[in-house]
Amino acid sequence: MSRPLSVALAGLGTVGVGVLHLLRENADLIAGRAGRPIAVTAVSARDRGRDRGLTLAGLRWYDEPEALADDPEADVIVEVIGGAEGPARALVERALAAGKPVVTANKALIAVHGAALAARAEASGAALAFEAAVAGGIPVIKVLREGLAANRLSRISGILNGTCNFILTVMRERGREFAEVLAEAQKLGYAEADPAFDIDGIDAAHKLAILTALAFGRPVDFAAVHVEGIRAISALDIALAGELGYRIKLLGIARRTAAGIEARVHPAMVPAAAPIARVDGVFNAVVAEGDFVGRVMLEGRGAGAGPTASAVVADLIDIARGRVTPVWGAANGALAALPSVGIEAHQGAYYLRLMVVDRPGVIADVTAILRDLGVSLESMLQRGRAPGEAVPVVLVTHETSEIAMRQAITRIAALDVAVERPALIRIEPA
Repeated sequence: MSRPLSVALAGLGTVGVGVLHLLRENADLIAGRAGRPIAVTAVSARDRGRDRGLTLAGLRWYDEPEALADDPEADVIVEVIGGAEGPARALVERALAAGKPVVTANKALIAVHGAALAARAEASGAALAFEAAVAGGIPVIKVLREGLAANRLSRISGILNGTCNFILTVMRERGREFAEVLAEAQKLGYAEADPAFDIDGIDAAHKLAILTALAFGRPVDFAAVHVEGIRAISALDIALAGELGYRIKLLGIARRTAAGIEARVHPAMVPAAAPIARVDGVFNAVVAEGDFVGRVMLEGRGAGAGPTASAVVADLIDIARGRVTPVWGAANGALAALPSVGIEAHQGAYYLRLMVVDRPGVIADVTAILRDLGVSLESMLQRGRAPGEAVPVVLVTHETSEIAMRQAITRIAALDVAVERPALIRIEPA
């Protein structure tokens, strides 16, 4: 067996410790599959003295992560610090410039700077691997880049954030409001003290930007992703969606259209019978649709020490074996310059929930606005009567345009019977 692959590890948080633990616990199995042992020999982290539950004896320690790139004994750099800027970016750029392979779990870095990093990797001949950056232990990067390489993909979608999926699941199962369930998620460790990155959709958007680039063979473009989070989703909306035969999920969706590539993250109503509607809790799922393979769905844990470490080590095994794939599945010069299509061009069905004063003529006023904008209704749901008081009214449209629905919301909100701004949720097919 060849000499061990020497790994320099930047970051000893949950994922970094998970990588160390996995490499030691499954050392024999990994060595057999990699053709050589894989061992961490150098590390960098902020606090040397913190107890991480395993020994760090014998490892070379660097206070500055960037210095790992200059370690002459390190064969490959693993970056699990996180963040699109700062030490993480500096380390990865330095390592690639030096021709050293890099494995990262950093979705923000790849989503924001992936195009430049891919060019740097191609120029130096160094591998840049990031299976752990999307959907934790689900091998979605390998599936898109290698397993489905012969297919022309038309659509990729999925539940890409376990925190949001947990919150929406508990809201549905227990009839509780968003703020209450978010607090519970924070206590359980599923949500950060500052949860904005997750609940505002940014984390899912980073992942979707990466999947979009891989699925459609174009440079990664995070700025082109439309992003909405789940703060505005109420227990009432979830209950009403259930009555209509839907479940609400935060989805990342990218699809090829005649005008270009549409990429969006937002809450969506999906049929309750659809496989992705039944993905609950902290689980993630990704659905890819190809011209020859048809529809493929992958599901599993999207975060955590074990699943993410599993993806990191899978990349290390590829590097140990000398298996190197272009960052985006093709050389930079072969990527397509496909234009991005904004959310304004979206066509689809919509759920519109109003809170209006219950008095004669209200529905007529609302439907007149929709008629004037060319919006056709599929169904309407009104719960009970409460003359003179606010009541919810739900309208489900046939396929229409995003622009028409935005204009409808503005006009309906201006009615004197509207108690609050209407809630709008896009409906996605199964």
